[in-house]
Amino acid sequence: MFRMKTILIPAVAVIALALTGCSSNPPAATTKSGGYYLDDGPEANPPPNLDAVPDAVPRNEPLHRFANRPYVALGNTYTPQTEHRPYQQEGKASWYGRRFQGKKTASGEPYDMYAMTAAHPTLPIPSYARVTSTSSGKSVVVRINDRGPFHSSRIIDLSYTAAYKLGLLGSGSGQVRVESIDPDTYDIQGAAFNDGVYLQVGAFAQADNAYKLLDRLQHTLELNATRTRVVLLGSLHRVQIGPYAGEADARADQARVRERLDLDAVLVRRERRETS
Repeated sequence: MFRMKTILIPAVAVIALALTGCSSNPPAATTKSGGYYLDDGPEANPPPNLDAVPDAVPRNEPLHRFANRPYVALGNTYTPQTEHRPYQQEGKASWYGRRFQGKKTASGEPYDMYAMTAAHPTLPIPSYARVTSTSSGKSVVVRINDRGPFHSSRIIDLSYTAAYKLGLLGSGSGQVRVESIDPDTYDIQGAAFNDGVYLQVGAFAQADNAYKLLDRLQHTLELNATRTRVVLLGSLHRVQIGPYAGEADARADQARVRERLDLDAVLVRRERRETS
C-alpha cells in the first residue's frame, strides 16, 4: 500500500517535500494472501480481540492549531476544512500499520494502529467520520487525526483495527463510503438519520454487538445498507431500520424480523429536537 509519513508544509512555503518512513516508490512485495507491504503488516503478537475495540465516540474538540492549514504533498495542494460541515464521498480506503506505529501523526499524537483512527487529506483534525464498506455494509466510526493518503485513487487511510473491522486487511484496500459526523447532533440524530418511523431491533452498550446484529439484519432480510444503521443515543448503540413511509410499512418488516430472526422490534419515531 502507499502511505507516507505525514509532513505538513504550508502552501505558501516554496520548499521541497521531505519523505520519511516510506519512499514514493514503496516495496513491491506483498504477502501471498494479502495486499499490504511486508514491513507494514501486523505485529508478531497483535491484541487478541480486536473485535472488542469500540468505535470512536464523537465529541466536540478544538481544532488543531496547525494541522488544518493548507499544505502541499507530492506536488498537490490540499486545503483542509476548518469547520464541521457535511461531507460524503465514495472511493477506495487503504490502511497503514506497524511501519508508522508510535510515530507522530499530523495532530502530534503518536500513531496507534490498534485505535479507531484514520488519516484524511482534508477533513478537520480532529474530527469524526463513519466509514462503511459498500460491499459488506459493515460500518465503523473513526477519529481523523492524521493526513493522507496522497494516492490519487484513495480517499482515506484507516488504522489497522478499523481496516480489520471492515474486512479490508487481506486485500489491503476496499471501496467505502466516508461520511462526516457532527458531534453537536450525533447523539440527537445518530448517523444523520432523517425524521420518520423506524424499527429498533436492539440496543447495546458495546458497538461491536450492535454491528453484529446489523450484519444479521442485512443478510437475513436482504436489506440495503442505506436502510440500516447503528445510532448512538446516550450510551447505547441502537440498531434501527428505516425510515418508513408510514407505520403500515414498518409493521410489515416488524413481522419479518419476528419470523426470520425471532426478535421483537419496536416502532420508534425519530424527530429532530429544536434547540434554542
